Order: sequence, then structure tokens, then C-alpha cells
Amino acid sequence: MFKEKQELNKVLSRLDIFVLSIGAMLGWGWVVLSESWLNSAGSLGTVLAFLIGGLLVTFVGLTYAELASAMPKVGGEHVYVHRAMGDKAAFIASWAITLGYVSVVAFEAVALPTVIEYIFPNYQVGYMWTVAGWDVYASWVLVGVGGSLFVIAINYFGLKPAAKVQVILTLSIILIGLMLIFGSAIGGESANFEPLFVGGASGIMAVLIMVPFLFIGFDVIPQTAEEANIPPKSIGKLLILSVVCAIVFYICIAIGVALALDSAALSVTQLATADAMTALFGSSFFGNLLVLGGVAGIMTSWNAFIIGGSRVMYAMAQSGMLPEWFGRLHPKYKTPANAIIFIGALAVLSPLLGRPALVWFVDSGGPAIVIAYLFVAIAFVLLRKREPEMERPYRAGKTTLVGWVASILSIGFLIIYLPGMPAALTGPEWAIFMGWFLIGLYFFVQMNRGKYKGSTESEQNKKSISV
Repeated sequence: MFKEKQELNKVLSRLDIFVLSIGAMLGWGWVVLSESWLNSAGSLGTVLAFLIGGLLVTFVGLTYAELASAMPKVGGEHVYVHRAMGDKAAFIASWAITLGYVSVVAFEAVALPTVIEYIFPNYQVGYMWTVAGWDVYASWVLVGVGGSLFVIAINYFGLKPAAKVQVILTLSIILIGLMLIFGSAIGGESANFEPLFVGGASGIMAVLIMVPFLFIGFDVIPQTAEEANIPPKSIGKLLILSVVCAIVFYICIAIGVALALDSAALSVTQLATADAMTALFGSSFFGNLLVLGGVAGIMTSWNAFIIGGSRVMYAMAQSGMLPEWFGRLHPKYKTPANAIIFIGALAVLSPLLGRPALVWFVDSGGPAIVIAYLFVAIAFVLLRKREPEMERPYRAGKTTLVGWVASILSIGFLIIYLPGMPAALTGPEWAIFMGWFLIGLYFFVQMNRGKYKGSTESEQNKKSISV
């Protein structure tokens, strides 16, 4: 623990909080992954997958909403799980959600040069190497690195400027998404909705494993709760509202793309959502416009998860679970500058892995996110029983039912990632997942060794004084 209390600035309004959350959830996935959903599960299968996944996110969101309003402290999961279950559980939950955030940040650093390629084909020059059959070019990498440096900068120099950028970009995403949705309602073909299902249960699960990754973002609200200049009850309400809006948005986008493109078009498209926009409005200009909306989505989720991830690492360092370096606030801007630089550095390196890393980051981050959700759901149940008198400005029901349902759904989601399941992780995804937790184990052991050493020295000093 630091001896000197460091204060974060309360600068976020209701609008800032809402767009921070929904902008994080919308991101770029709705542009780059729609053909994967529809080819894997079919139109109705995709909708069903989002409804099931949305159920998990809604119940987990309710537990977060109550806990965030009761404990509006920086760090979110870290604070709740620590209060309910202690150091070890808090470390696991916090380190897991940090991997979730880092995986999104890394994903966006790879997604940006991917989307730029849609607007400017064949811009790749300076061959570097080949990763999983995909050639990595220096020009492609530099686009990802440039985007990473921009997002690092706007977060380093203060939360409020980052929030203003988030508002503008999120509104752009929503407006362009609405164009696609209304365009498909008017110009789409119902016959394109076939096939309704592809691959049966396996197809639905292939989409389901992406849902935690796509919807991570509402939990950025608890990370920044200490920096929100609004009543605690409003924090819970805004969190649930953002979850519902994101679920509706994703389902409508999936339906819109399904109505615009038939199965033959889906089998050859690279960016189905952009091609759907082109088909509906009869001009490539609108496809490029949607891609620009996708770029806005990349920036909103990138921005939000550097904010969220840096706050979790800051809270862990303040609790003595990570080195003190991660918990230092910038003296002028009051941002966890070192944690921002650390996460940003990982983003800078990510484009070196090439486009195949998109799927690796999505799937490796998914189980880490669900682990954090499970711990928060358990913390919700335990705190309801142990501390019934705790002030809860936003209450998620009168009983612990919400917490139990969130726990069961989280366990169910974790099972589908295991070996032998149709949606099991692959080698590179397991390497990222296990590598991250090995790093976490190293930090946990080292920091606890330091605590033990410190306590031993303190006892020896007491003995020498008494002598």
C-alpha cells in the first residue's frame, strides 16, 4: 500500500459514463465479424446466440450495477472480490479482467490496419515475415503502431479529453449503424435470411464464445466509478441501460447483414457489414462510410479498455498486488500513466503478429473475461449474505437469485472453452491465456514474498527496540 493517498479527478458526467460503456461494447466487432457469425450459425442461429449471450451479460451486468453503486471505487472487480473473498480471489479476478481488456486493446491494434486495407487495397509494402500463412508488411504494422500511440496519448493527458473523443466517435457509430439497420428494413430481401441455422448447436456455440469478448465494456463503468461526478445509483442504471442497448444493436446488425447478403455473397466477402451497406444503397461510398464507422468503433473500444485496464492495474498496485510502478498517478493529469504506457506497449507490439492474431485475441480474452464475471457474481452472493446492511443505492432484486444465475451462466460459458468442446481454444489462444496467468503468478509470488519480508523485518525491528 502507498503511504500517501493519491486522488483521482471526478470529471465524468452521465453522458461520459454511458458512451464510455456502449462505445466499448460496440467497437469494431460488428463490422469485422458479421460474416463469421452468419457463416458459422446462420441468421436465426446468430440471433439465438446473441440472445443467450445477452442473458449472461444482463445477469452479470446486474451484479456489477449493484456492487458499483455500493462501492464506487476505482478498480471495480478488484474492490468487490477483495471485500468478499480476500487477496487471492481478488488477484485472480483482477488479473483475468485485465487480460480481457488487454486482449481487446491488442485486437484493435490489429483491426485498424485490417480495416484500412478495405478502403486502400494493396497499400502493403515492406515484407517482414509470415505468421500462420499471412504475410506481415511494415506499412501494415505502422498503421497499427500509429493508432496505438494516438490512443496512448489521449489517455495519458487526462480522462476528460479521452471521454470527449469517446462521445464523438460513439455517436458516429450509432448513426452509421442505424443507416444499415433502416436500409436493410427497406431494401433487404427476406429470402436472404436463409439458411436460418448452420452447424446446429456447434454453430451457435462458435458465435457464443465471441459474445463475452464483444460485450466486455459495461464493466469499464465500475473501473472509473471513482472518477464519476454522478450519484452512485445512476452508475447502476447507466450500466444496465448500456448493456440492453448493445444487445439490441448487435442483433439488429446481424439481421441487417443477413437481409442484405445471400449465402453466396457471405461465403466470399471479407467485410460483410460494409458489403451489406454497399448492396443496400447501391454505392461503394456507403460501404466505405460504414468502414469509417468501424474505425470509430476501433477507437472507442481501444480508448475504453486502456482506461479500464489501467485503472485495474492501478488498483492492484495500490493494494500491493502489483509493483508500485503501476500505481503511480501523473502529478499533473492524475492518470495512471505507467499502467497506460504498459498496456499501450502491448498494443504497439500486437500488429507484428499479423491478421491471424484477431481470432487469437478474441478467443483467448473470452475465458478470462468470464472468469472475472464468475468471481463478481460469487462476490455479489457472499456480500448479500454477509453484509445485508451495506448501503446499495441500486439493488438487483430482493434476493440473491441474480447472482446465482450469473454464476451458473458463467460456469456454462467457461465449459465451452475447454478441450473437446466444439468451440475449444486452439494452441495460440491457449498460449496467450496461459502465458498471461504465468506472468500473473510471478507477480503474485514476488509481491507476497515482499510482504512477508517486510513483516519479518518489522518484527525484528520491534525485537531490537524492546531489547
